[in-house]
Amino acid sequence: MTAHGQYEDVDLDVEEALALVKDSDARRPGEATPWPQARATAARAPRTPAAPVSVPLDAALGLVLAASLTALTDLPSFDTSAMDGWAVAGPGPWQVRPEGVLAGHAEPAPLTDGEAVRIATGARIPQDATAVLRSEHGRTDDKDRLHATRDVVHGQDIRPRGQECRSGDALLPPGTLITPPVLGLAAAAGYDTVSAVPRPRAEVLVLGDELLTEGLPHEGLIRDALGPMLPPWLRALGADVIAVRRLGDDAEALHKALQHSEADLIVTTGGTAAGPVDHVHPTLRRIGAQLLVNGVKVRPGHPMLLARTKRNQHLVGLPGNPLAAVSGLLTLAEPLLRTLAGRPVPESYTLPLQEAAHGHPYDTRLIPVMLREDRAVPLHYNGPAMLRGIAVADALAVVPPSGGRPGQELEILELPWATATAGAGLA
Repeated sequence: MTAHGQYEDVDLDVEEALALVKDSDARRPGEATPWPQARATAARAPRTPAAPVSVPLDAALGLVLAASLTALTDLPSFDTSAMDGWAVAGPGPWQVRPEGVLAGHAEPAPLTDGEAVRIATGARIPQDATAVLRSEHGRTDDKDRLHATRDVVHGQDIRPRGQECRSGDALLPPGTLITPPVLGLAAAAGYDTVSAVPRPRAEVLVLGDELLTEGLPHEGLIRDALGPMLPPWLRALGADVIAVRRLGDDAEALHKALQHSEADLIVTTGGTAAGPVDHVHPTLRRIGAQLLVNGVKVRPGHPMLLARTKRNQHLVGLPGNPLAAVSGLLTLAEPLLRTLAGRPVPESYTLPLQEAAHGHPYDTRLIPVMLREDRAVPLHYNGPAMLRGIAVADALAVVPPSGGRPGQELEILELPWATATAGAGLA
């Protein structure tokens, strides 16, 4: 719990995770799981750890280190100049050599006391040099002698070999998220590839005979919003989407797709209720899958589910309504994919509401909000079938059954692209 009583992921051990699964099994048929418990169950769902893969640096962004990053060389690997200026030996004034020292060149000739040589940032320090005099702190006379305009301290503006690390030093532990600075550090430390946890493979199965893939809705048919939306959203959550299949309301096609899927996570759209063409539950029973979450006390999206198959795959069943499906993604798919990818749990945080947000009588509500000046601004068009609100949102706010009053702190679930778009002025 946060300081304001809102929900957050709980750091559970293995026994607690198994207890959550057993509790899900013991719940009465039709009894939904509380929202925070559903997220915790998804985050701690039983899994088979993926074998690490060796990934080139240019393809590793967003993955997680599977092994420690250990320095393969000293950093820097030789004494280097931290500034443009002159490498000097002993006290001044100094006689300036005609040649200069540039970065990337071979080791320069040693200096003797009273000598100086022009040097560029990053260039190798000549042997016996005692300091680097910055360009702005020196002047030369007509006899090509260098004079310092301020005191020179021994070793100034020299980066000594091994200042940052020595070969063999542990730089980053396993489980570190690979960010652009991590890639830079790995390259500087001598790596061409890194050992990483592979991206979970995801497959999207779009269900429903009423869905159109192009043109305007007509004659009871509607456009499919989830087919275009889910694959990029899953990629933003760290998955490698290997297939998107449109199965309609065909129980046999669904059964065949589940039996032959090679994905770590299968995501279905619609069909999670108990109507005449809702085939997800019967098909899961047919293949002997274990239901970990069967309905969640959240609006929109309460018919969502999480299951584990006998082939150690996971299935997240999303409701067919678009915003309800978004709720299912952030409730079940996001924490599950985070676990499968070995990613760290993000820090939860709260923000005060700018305006009141109505609560459901019994369930948690997830509503689209914009983040403005450290406040969450609730958006309209937040019905289960609506995308107009989430299309301009930065996050979802977690509204308890009692609702949220102006100024009340609520937990915030950021959308995976919110930070980047807000920084670019696009949100």
